[in-house]
This record gives sequence, structure tokens and C-alpha cells, in this order.
Amino acid sequence: MAATVHSSAIVDTGATLGDATRVWHFVHVCGGARIGAGCSLGQNVFVGNDVVIGNNVKIQNNVSVYDAVTIEDDVFCGPSMVFTNVYNPRSAVTRKDEYRKTLVKRGATLGANCTIVCGSTVGAYAFVGAGAVINRDVPDFALMVGVPARQVGWMSRFGERLALPIAGDGEAVCEHTGERYTLQDGICALINN
Repeated sequence: MAATVHSSAIVDTGATLGDATRVWHFVHVCGGARIGAGCSLGQNVFVGNDVVIGNNVKIQNNVSVYDAVTIEDDVFCGPSMVFTNVYNPRSAVTRKDEYRKTLVKRGATLGANCTIVCGSTVGAYAFVGAGAVINRDVPDFALMVGVPARQVGWMSRFGERLALPIAGDGEAVCEHTGERYTLQDGICALINN
């Protein structure tokens, strides 16, 4: 099934849209963007030229995905969340050659109105709470809140908080899926079932 593009959206020549991707009202996708299958780009989304978006990514209303951002499969970008690509912007100083790459790994959730400062990697299945400001790398499965964001726990792939300490060692089970997780030396991982 081909991508669906609303009549008010602009998809520049050269952009790649995967099958069953939906592009809603007033979206602008630049010509160099590569967007996977089954994605949803909500109202007023902007996608830059040097952007890669995986499959089944949900980008809610009013999100701008600027150059140098890569979003892997199954990521959720909440309403009005923010990406950046220049660390120290000035209107009078051109810094397009200083873009810092941002990577959002598979399955992560970026809550409404959060900010991801450029140069950061958000780990797989991490969960960034609404309004949080990420200014450093986030571990896989980490639950991050606040300004600047701090880790307050761990999340399962299903999106439920795990009964694990922030640091040290431990094991937990996701109540909804039965998947088992281990925490060892501060690294949370899914145990193969």
C-alpha cells in the first residue's frame, strides 16, 4: 500500500516514503529525507534533508526533525517535542558545518514537549518523560524525567516501569508480557526467553 499524503502537505522531490506511511495536514518533508514504512507524521511536522526515520515511527503534531537526526524503528515522538542540531546557535554565525548527530534507538518514547539536545543518543526502549531535557546519552530502557533529565527508573519494551534499582544488580519481570529483564553493573537488558 502506497504512502498517503494529505493535500496540504509538501513532500519535496527526492524524499522517500515507505509503504502505508501517512503524512497529515501542513507537513513538509524535504527532498533528502528517508522515511520508512507504516509511519505517521502528524499535523505541522517538518522533516529535514539529512534525516533518516525507520519503520512504524509515530511523530505527533508540531515536531520538527532537523538535519543530522536518525530515528530507528518503533519510536514515538510526542506532541511538540523538540530536536536540535546546533549546540551553540547564533543568528549571525553560520554553523551548518557543525551539526551534531542525534540518534534515537529502536522503541524509544520521547514524551510531549521534551527536548533532545543535539549530539545525544537515546537508548533502545528508553522513555523520556514529558517536558524533560536530554543533554547527554540515555541508556537502553532508562526512564528519564526533569530539567536537565535524570534517570528515575527502568521501563520494559511494553512501556511499563520495572521494579529495578537505578544502579547495581537485579532482575524484574514485565507484568504485561512476562518478559524478564536483568540489571547488571548499571546496564539493563532483556533476558532471552
